[in-house]
Amino acid sequence: MSAQATPATVAAGRTKTTFTLHPYSVDGDGHSYGAEAADALGVPHARVFKTLIAEVDGVFTVGVVPVSTTLNLKALASAVGGKKAAMADPARAEKITGYVRGGISPLGQRKRLRTVVDSSVTGLPSVFVSAGRRGLQMELAPRDLLSLTEAVTAPIGAV
Repeated sequence: MSAQATPATVAAGRTKTTFTLHPYSVDGDGHSYGAEAADALGVPHARVFKTLIAEVDGVFTVGVVPVSTTLNLKALASAVGGKKAAMADPARAEKITGYVRGGISPLGQRKRLRTVVDSSVTGLPSVFVSAGRRGLQMELAPRDLLSLTEAVTAPIGAV
């Protein structure tokens, strides 16, 4: 395993998915990890997607939205046929995914969770998601992100 190998890069590599890794410097323990990644890489915020863990009717669910937006919990619940959604406790999200906050990737999680990606992803040439640790983003085609995560798309990002 290379120095930049993470469960996310291993999962993508296993399927022969084409992706590019983009390392960047992390400044301290920020709270807008995705926005910091976009700024560090000089990429529009609409192309960098953050991975958020919520509970929809008690079932852990992944919401993947551009860092320029917030996760619309009502829309996330609706996208998976649920009624009520709430953000998961951060410590619980880390335990379930196997990643630390700011480095949670939609790929290579400990357990496959149902995933919804904001529908804006379909109009982009490529997207950036966490590669499984702070300071490392993975760029890949939207169709590959959707395929690897077995995600559905829905308008779940709110400005």
